[in-house]
Order: sequence, then C-alpha cells, then structure tokens
Amino acid sequence: MLNRRLFLASAAAALAAGCQSGHHKGPLPPRPSPANAPATTGSSIAPEYQQLYRAMPEERFPIPAVDLSKIDPVYYRQLVDYSAPEPVGTIVVDTPNRFLYLTMEGGKAMRYGVGIGRAGFSWGGRARIQHKKAWPTWTPPAEMIAREPKLEKYRDGMPPGPQNPLGARALYIFEGNRDTLYRLHGTTEPWSIGRAVSSGCVRLLQQDVIDLYKRVPEGTPIVVRQA
Repeated sequence: MLNRRLFLASAAAALAAGCQSGHHKGPLPPRPSPANAPATTGSSIAPEYQQLYRAMPEERFPIPAVDLSKIDPVYYRQLVDYSAPEPVGTIVVDTPNRFLYLTMEGGKAMRYGVGIGRAGFSWGGRARIQHKKAWPTWTPPAEMIAREPKLEKYRDGMPPGPQNPLGARALYIFEGNRDTLYRLHGTTEPWSIGRAVSSGCVRLLQQDVIDLYKRVPEGTPIVVRQA
C-alpha cells in the first residue's frame, strides 16, 4: 500500500502541476557508482549508445536523436547486475539515484536514467501500471489553468505531439482502483535526466520510455523507493 500521508501530499502536488516540466534545473544528486557506467573514449560516444538513442522517424511524430553529450553516461540505458527482493518483471524507481530498473531473470535488470519530481512533490510505495498509452493526451488540471490562463485552450486536453508534456508514451500508476495521478512518461529535455525537475512524475528519454513501454504489460507492479 502506498504511504497515505505521502500519497495525499503527492496527489495534491500532481493536481497542481499536472506532470508539466518546471524551469528549475535542480541540483544533481550525488553521482552514483560508475561501476556500471558505459565506457567512452575521450569525448566520443560508443556506437551502441548512438544506436539506442537514434532518431525515430517511424514514430507517429518523428523523434530526433538524443544529444548524448548533455547526459551523464551513467544514465544511459543498460543491462546491469541487480539484486532485489521484487519478482522478475517489477519496475523499481530508485528516486535518490535517479534510476528506474526493470527486474529480469538471472539477477539482472534493465536500467534507465530518469528525472524525478522536485523536493516536496516526492512520493513512494507500491502500486501497478494500470494503463499504457502511446502518444497520450495531456490534460492540465484546473489549478494550473487558473495560474496559467494560456493553458485554457487545453482544458479538454492537449493533443499528442512533440510539445505534449507526456511525450511519446505514458504509463499510468494506480493503487487499487485509484489513480495516483503519477505517470512514467517521455521527455524531450535530455538535460532533465538525473535531476529533480518535474512536478511529481517520473520522466524518461523518449527512446527509453518507448523501450520500457514495449517490455511491460498493463498490471506490471511498480515500487518507488525514497531515500
């Protein structure tokens, strides 16, 4: 069960902010151990990572290649050794270190770098992925529209597209039958990976959220860990 106090405080924050990116580029967390960081040669980036984060013109809305020079290599998607009590097929969000793990067999996990909610919008506990949507609609909450009247035109939803805050994919997190108001979703702001920037939701690079979307079915359990 999600911690009720965290849930209520976090839900209010999400309603107020609707997963939209903030402009604050909060401080980076202490850098994780580089044991599983990709190897680079000088300023070059290995071809396999360039391929992972290639342009995706085949998408409904073409996605450009990621400028990997803007991201610490430790946050590149990679298969890592991972020991966890959760069963295979569980999503684990390591909030302090800005990682999302998908547990796999043989003590392995697929690890993704993420951006997380700013201090005060944090949340944690156990829930599940209730729905998945490709190129979702984003609906700003009434509180946000009141603060930013220019969003009035999106009261009934912002159509999918490159400017939509939820990006190319969104995974909707529920506790029981209740929407926690949190999402795993894509972002076009590579600088935000590894930082606390969004208001409550967990953001991944577009290529990473597409990869995760393909790997997990609806009903997948998710665990969000705080410090």
